[in-house]
Amino acid sequence: MQKESYLDANQPVKKRVKNLLSLMTLDEKIAQLSGIWVYEILEGKQFSDNKADSLMGHGIGQITRLGGASNFDPTVSARMANQIQRYLVANTRLGVPAIIHEEACSGYMAKGATCFPQTIGVASTWDSKLAEEMGAVIKEQMRSVGAHQALAPVLDVSRDARWGRVEETFGEDPYLVSKMGTSYIKGIQDSDWKQGVMATGKHFVGYGISEGGMNWAPADISQREMREVFLMPFEAAVKEAGIASIMAGYHELDGIPCHSSKELLTDILRNQWGFDGLLVSDYFGINMLYDYHHVAKDKDHAAKLALESGIDVELPSTDCYGKSLKAVVEKGLVKESVIDTAVMRILKIKFLLGLFENPYVDEEKAAKVFDTPKQRALAHEIAQKSIVLLKNQGDLLPIRKDIASIAVIGPNADTVRNIIGDYAYPCHVEALIEMSKNTEVFNTPVPEKLELIDSFVPISSILKGIKDRVSRDTTVHYAKGCDVRNDSRDGFTEAIEAAKKSEVAVVVVGDKSGLVEDCTSGESRDRACLNLPGIQEELVRAVYETGTPVIVVLINGRPLSIKWIAENIPAVLEAWLPGEEGACAVADILFGDYNPGGKLPISFPRSVGQVPVYYNHKPSGGRSHWKGDYVEMSSKPLFPFGYGLSYTSFEYNNMVIIPKSTSWDGQVEISVDVKNTGSHTGDEIVQLYVNDMQSEITRPVKELKGFKRVTLKPGEKKTITFILSIAQLGFYNKDMKYVVEPGTIKVMAGSSSEDIQSTGEFEITGEATEISNVKRFFTSIRVK
Repeated sequence: MQKESYLDANQPVKKRVKNLLSLMTLDEKIAQLSGIWVYEILEGKQFSDNKADSLMGHGIGQITRLGGASNFDPTVSARMANQIQRYLVANTRLGVPAIIHEEACSGYMAKGATCFPQTIGVASTWDSKLAEEMGAVIKEQMRSVGAHQALAPVLDVSRDARWGRVEETFGEDPYLVSKMGTSYIKGIQDSDWKQGVMATGKHFVGYGISEGGMNWAPADISQREMREVFLMPFEAAVKEAGIASIMAGYHELDGIPCHSSKELLTDILRNQWGFDGLLVSDYFGINMLYDYHHVAKDKDHAAKLALESGIDVELPSTDCYGKSLKAVVEKGLVKESVIDTAVMRILKIKFLLGLFENPYVDEEKAAKVFDTPKQRALAHEIAQKSIVLLKNQGDLLPIRKDIASIAVIGPNADTVRNIIGDYAYPCHVEALIEMSKNTEVFNTPVPEKLELIDSFVPISSILKGIKDRVSRDTTVHYAKGCDVRNDSRDGFTEAIEAAKKSEVAVVVVGDKSGLVEDCTSGESRDRACLNLPGIQEELVRAVYETGTPVIVVLINGRPLSIKWIAENIPAVLEAWLPGEEGACAVADILFGDYNPGGKLPISFPRSVGQVPVYYNHKPSGGRSHWKGDYVEMSSKPLFPFGYGLSYTSFEYNNMVIIPKSTSWDGQVEISVDVKNTGSHTGDEIVQLYVNDMQSEITRPVKELKGFKRVTLKPGEKKTITFILSIAQLGFYNKDMKYVVEPGTIKVMAGSSSEDIQSTGEFEITGEATEISNVKRFFTSIRVK
């Protein structure tokens, strides 16, 4: 018997897809549109043929979180992936393998996988090469255990510090989010799909600017701001990085939930941008059209709305895209051709991933690519470069390693759990256990024997990192002081005594990130206040009042209103959620083994009442006309976007712009000299901003258009040249056409959005020109 052409690897993918689709029954097609949790097909920790027969008899599109929703180590994960694929190939009529998807915000979210700093920390490196290298590690680890799709990166532009998921984002600026996000995508996807992992940009779109900073709440965004700010990172991901998948947001825009927005999912994403990848739902997002947003009368209606709007795949498990979808097709309410279109996209990527030729992995080799010394070194480098020095009055830092005594105080000093982000493995195991008990919100089966495991990868506490770094003669006095959230002061006395006995006190405070009730940052852990949680600021004040010099280390997921600390504490480090090498990286900086060079990717508010506060506001924004400030305080942020200190100093000079005028299809080269004028080798992040000085539509007072992290020895000078395409300066005019207008562009270079050290101007000549088809996203850079 001649085999079907879909099984012939020599045939074009398009032909193979068409052939396979022609052979499929309606049940087999629908089975490709959804998935199942890995634990739904387990008996204990073993694969269950009986459960598989029930849930995957017609095949399945996706397996949800084989590693992230189990306690499997890499070897067992690889073995289970092979068992699942072997079942599908041998026991279903057409033998279609499954895509296995996983979370990958701060690394592959699984036992034994490298835990990198949370995304807000990666953004603080301002080093897109590191984001790409991180993506490449995630790709290697996921592929080794048979996983094919990462539900990352988060491309939300985040301007509301109250929102719990700020930590998962690259910050407040569309250019920085776009650059770091596309770099991550390029690292994880690879040029060869048989080696690569599908990236999934989320959450489409505007999810990070919700009402009240609350999760799943509506977002109120004007059409022009939506296009220029919030859509930009997704558009760059599609056009510059060829992203394979997009995930819709949970929220609504102007009364239309994103999961049912044909305008977003089809008109903009597919028709205008040419996106040809997979559109997936966020977890439970389709059913939310019925039971949360109330725009669907039942699950059948929700399935129809989502599918016809453009959602190809329902995650995490089969719900509306199961019996409900079949019912609406059989009633003639949805054409089978609409299902065919989604199935074709799914089959196409399965062929491109090489699943039909080799759905299996080498079980013996899997563990060898997990958390290797090279991967840990990368996690260490990212952690080092992510840390931001906010204050260093009197050069209190770095600390001498031979200091006689040091106090280490605070709820985040002697913990490994609290230095990881909400999408690290232990945090999501906690969440799954909690979710299984809350069936009113989450329609998810109970995972059997899923255990909490904090020791998923070797991690040290900051206390241990400090003890490992000081001399043998140094006495370390430790006191917890208080917990992250509760109001017990029982530990204050011990903390005060530890400080009094020491030459310096390092107070490690901040968040516990995660999704469960006792967490203070992370998904659905939104805040109405932005002070340190609980009584941690009182602890800092109590230690400060001993007279011992205090260094505060912040372990947190969002910009906080730490006004008193900023005004009174001599040295402050922002370490974010630094991951498995975070303790070592913090110690590197505390003791001068590494010179901090990270910069803030998001503004720090003085008070929650300022929110949202961000640097690239309009001319009428950022102040109260005509007085300027609030009654109580300055209208300026506590720490601005792009801010970060160093143990050395830098000087900017000699800005040169060539040419001084050009048309819309030209470019300008903007050069500036940067010199290390201090006594330590250090990194400076050179930031390029522009301002359209007069235009038809109001423009931001500053817009980031380029950045470069450079290392300079004492006395060393380098020339940074930014090659700026004029097509990067477009905006949506009164008619919502994307145009470049003639006029004067102010150019600013500096070490933060506020610390501008060199300026210049150039002219755009000619007529206003629509450039929708030649839009440019990124500035190229030369360093000499």
